[in-house]
Amino acid sequence: MHIREKIKSLLALKCVTITRLAELMTEKTGKKYTFQSISHKLRLNRLTLAEAYIIADVLGYRIEFIDKELK
Repeated sequence: MHIREKIKSLLALKCVTITRLAELMTEKTGKKYTFQSISHKLRLNRLTLAEAYIIADVLGYRIEFIDKELK
């Protein structure tokens, strides 16, 4: 699953629109996010890891990296 589909799935699970996501991200970071800017980043696969962490946080999730060797 690509990041675009994953984020859209998480948004649907939380009943959050991209517009609301942009508002939450703006509140959290102080940087202006809009529906257009987030949609553009998702469509072009240009979302940064930092932005992915912000999205996860405002939606109530966290991103973890788990060492495959420790399984």
